[in-house]
Amino acid sequence: MAAGISTIAVPRQLLRGERRPRVALVGRLRTGKSSLFLAASSAAPQQETRLHDGQPYDECLVDVGLEQISLLDLPSIDSLHSLNPRDRVLLKYLLWGDRWPPVAAHEAERPAVAFRSPDVLVQVVDATALQRDLELSLELSLLGKPLVIALNRVDEARRKGLYINTRALSERLGVPVVATVAHMGLGVAELFAATLAAARDRTLPQRTAPNVHLGTTLKPLRALLARPDVEQAFRVPWRFLLMQLAENDDYFLQELGGHFPHLLPQVLAARAAAEAHLPRSLSDELHADRHHRAALIFENVTRFGGAADAGRWQRFLDGLFLHPQGGLIGCLTVFALVLVVVFKLSTTLDAWTAAPLMEWAQEWQPTSTAGVVGRAVSDGLIGLIGIAIPYMLPLVLLLVALEESGIMHRVAFVVDRGFHRIGLHGAVAAPFLVGLGCNVPAISMVAATTAGKDRLVATLLMAFVPCSARSAIILAMGGKYLGGLGVLAIFALTLVVLALLGRLLASLYKEVAVGMIQEIPPYALPRWNAVLAKTWQRTRDIVTIVTPLLVAGSVLLALLTHFGADQVINILLLPITSWWLGLPALLGVPILFGVLRKELSLLMVYQALGTMDIVPLLDWLQIATFLVFLTFYVPCVSTFAVMLRNIGWRQACFSIGLSVGVALLVSGVVRLLLEAWRSFAP
Repeated sequence: MAAGISTIAVPRQLLRGERRPRVALVGRLRTGKSSLFLAASSAAPQQETRLHDGQPYDECLVDVGLEQISLLDLPSIDSLHSLNPRDRVLLKYLLWGDRWPPVAAHEAERPAVAFRSPDVLVQVVDATALQRDLELSLELSLLGKPLVIALNRVDEARRKGLYINTRALSERLGVPVVATVAHMGLGVAELFAATLAAARDRTLPQRTAPNVHLGTTLKPLRALLARPDVEQAFRVPWRFLLMQLAENDDYFLQELGGHFPHLLPQVLAARAAAEAHLPRSLSDELHADRHHRAALIFENVTRFGGAADAGRWQRFLDGLFLHPQGGLIGCLTVFALVLVVVFKLSTTLDAWTAAPLMEWAQEWQPTSTAGVVGRAVSDGLIGLIGIAIPYMLPLVLLLVALEESGIMHRVAFVVDRGFHRIGLHGAVAAPFLVGLGCNVPAISMVAATTAGKDRLVATLLMAFVPCSARSAIILAMGGKYLGGLGVLAIFALTLVVLALLGRLLASLYKEVAVGMIQEIPPYALPRWNAVLAKTWQRTRDIVTIVTPLLVAGSVLLALLTHFGADQVINILLLPITSWWLGLPALLGVPILFGVLRKELSLLMVYQALGTMDIVPLLDWLQIATFLVFLTFYVPCVSTFAVMLRNIGWRQACFSIGLSVGVALLVSGVVRLLLEAWRSFAP
């Protein structure tokens, strides 16, 4: 048991609540900054405007493990020098937020909204144009704030034969560097882990200085600025102020003249004296020096050519599963293949297991009460074998194998975009995928990983995710009588209903959402001992819960039928079964007792009809209607119990009413459409 226990180091003080760091994404245009924000943000980021220039920025809270950050996607900026009015506003916010220093106190246009200065800067760098971005990196390192480099688009750089040594780049700049492919979610978890570490340690970039000749030339100017009153008035690092004044920044020169009029002539004289020893203007020399230093760093951390084939199959799979447009198709293809494999495999397994037992049981037709009970027990066990072995176990086994291989995490990242469209964050994608096995652990996972609106809406939607029990019924009955296209149509209908319900519920429960970083692990071959252990963990309820319920339900139905009490229930449910769903009246009891376990519904259908071959008694339209109803009907008692614990009795009861209403509405509409199609079909 000890080998299966993992430990997680928890910081002494978690960065949450008031200690939550404010992280700003900065960078040039089209570096992937917005893609990185979308990969981490909530479904409904809070949008504000900065000051009087009207530029929008996006902000949201993001959970990073047990900690949290406030993430900002700021407008793009090319350089901190020769600033236009728009970029100057952005620089003020990076330096001071809405708490301006004494030199800016006289300005008439004050900050219009609260904006705390960022605690950490994350510069998003385009790996395919690294040298140009490095110049901005050298400038940002002077702001006196922790800096982290997101080396984005490394996949495109590798395709062009450009390989960047991130460790060497980190050492050269003195800041953490993390390779990312933002639109695929690769490296995002590592990036924000490094960001939290930088916020906690308050590690500043290493000091970068111009060449020795320029450094000597700037010493007189540096001596003029090395005054406590200047530092207090501007509240910026002296190196940054030195560079701004040396490069003739209009704003800082103007403020210096306004607050230190006696100092401005001396600064201008020092600049002129420096330029007298230079072949070009001081501003041009500093720009050329910064460009040269960026070029040297670039040359020392990059190489062209080399092992172009390294990791080719991983990149191919990432392109298949994580591509912004084609990833969803790749993920749906995987699930379609899973269903096909289970469908094909189930036929053989059913012929080896349940079919011979069914033939044996058909010969036993007891008339006494004891005999009826004995036959009911055998029918319950045979029904369990017929559902669990051919359908449920292969489905869960394949889903766990996909999870162990790393594919399931990529599916969750791609589905994240779909969840954003219905008002939820992709953090709930993983629980929804777990829900394909069982809704109970999925709801518990939602409770452990989300909060607020996301938790409530995701829990309510979880009741409509086809768990392995419902999927097994769809595969067992639908696959046998409706074919593969019929099965796929039912699962596709589930996706449509989930999307519509998600948008409806998200609009009803309005609350600021919190984003969550999704880790994307490397690909790995599934370890079968781990696969088997997880499969047992997710299906062991078959032994502890499902089997007793199936047997008890089978006995109860048999006794109801034996004493004729089932007819009373069937008559009471006639408006639903016969009038609305168009099903035989004797299916009322199986529908009612389906709330215990979905496997019990199928078993009771067989018992109510008195045969395992239901086609003579139900046509394909009735089978389709019945399966659609069971797909959206109340999942099971255990699901309701865990809902009761996590969202309270009021919302749990609302979930029951919602599932019953949706099941009746969707199955009724499907019935009418299929009847119309059948009447017009040749």
